[in-house]
Amino acid sequence: MVSFGPAALIGLCIGFMWGIGCSLAILYSIFLAGYRKGVEDSMAAQKTTRYLRTLEKIGARRDRQRSSS
Repeated sequence: MVSFGPAALIGLCIGFMWGIGCSLAILYSIFLAGYRKGVEDSMAAQKTTRYLRTLEKIGARRDRQRSSS
């Protein structure tokens, strides 16, 4: 039973680090896909309605920040 303790702790630590690393890799790939899509939308000749709505929201937020300062 004594020899099982250190091996279990090492396995738990490695498994935890492996799980966190895989999760971060997945989140990073999702982030990059969104970033690529945003760049593609901004470079397109015909802008999408979602892109135009987002630009309007950003402009409104900037106007509110300027008026409050």
